[in-house]
Amino acid sequence: MTFSLLARDPESGALGGAAATGNLCVGAWVLRGRPGVGISASQGHYPSTLWGERVLDEMEKQVETDRAIENTVAPDGGRAFRQLVALSQNGEGGAFTGQSNVPQVSHMIRADVCSAGNMLATASVVEAAVGGYLAASGSLLRKLLNGLECGAAEGGDARGLMSAAILIVAADHPPIDLRIDFSTDPLGDLSDLAARVEKADYARWMRALPTSARPFPTH
Repeated sequence: MTFSLLARDPESGALGGAAATGNLCVGAWVLRGRPGVGISASQGHYPSTLWGERVLDEMEKQVETDRAIENTVAPDGGRAFRQLVALSQNGEGGAFTGQSNVPQVSHMIRADVCSAGNMLATASVVEAAVGGYLAASGSLLRKLLNGLECGAAEGGDARGLMSAAILIVAADHPPIDLRIDFSTDPLGDLSDLAARVEKADYARWMRALPTSARPFPTH
């Protein structure tokens, strides 16, 4: 039903997540992130929004990513219908894919980047998403968007796409939380929104806002 991509920018330490699906409101359902802790994508045939937060709770306790995922999914009797991927602040990724998710299902873990998907047109969608991210240049936002576009070009969600989202969190920057909740061209609309966010006036205004690293900025 969904494919997602998580990444850490090794230069800035920012964490980003991107997701697209053939259902509504993927940003609200799938992506969760905490500066200095990690970022997660909780999805699947019957996704649990609780998983995305709980795995971050575990990671905040300095639990390794694989163990944090295990601690999150093990108590849930419905885990066979769910999928979870998470990436820590140090770039350590992990994933769980329940056996009752709708094929094709796949996940891919690399240093500083990982991807997962279910109900995919082809199992190679996640590999294409990771490859698109790694091949892109520019901002983390643009690299995540390119990863989504490459995953979609490989087939994406077997039903087509209806919504898409990108979430970026960092200690020294306000969150970027872009959501296209329903569209016939969600990746095109997401790209247009990303371009607006990166315009000089908006970017300058964002830099003047409080962050966890700078809670009391002077203007």
